[in-house]
Amino acid sequence: MDVSQSDQQKNKTTVEIYNRSYTVIGQEDPHHVRMVASLVDQTMRDINEANPSLDTAKLAVLTAVNTMNDYLKLKEECGDLMDYIEKLEKEDKNGHD
Repeated sequence: MDVSQSDQQKNKTTVEIYNRSYTVIGQEDPHHVRMVASLVDQTMRDINEANPSLDTAKLAVLTAVNTMNDYLKLKEECGDLMDYIEKLEKEDKNGHD
């Protein structure tokens, strides 16, 4: 039996990011949500340490930009690795015909 997304269990997790509480509702495990929140909090604190004059809104945007930059780099590296694996598999297949 298929369960629609709206019928699936939703978890409600309260986290603290940069001295503010947020309630996150979703299907992710609460431990995962807390880990993500902790990483966001730490990134904001690191950026604030290097740029203490930033207000919270600018700090949040800079954190998002840095995080998305890291994500895109990792996505590209993952794509490169997948291409490399496909190439190796093709070479292996062609070598064993």
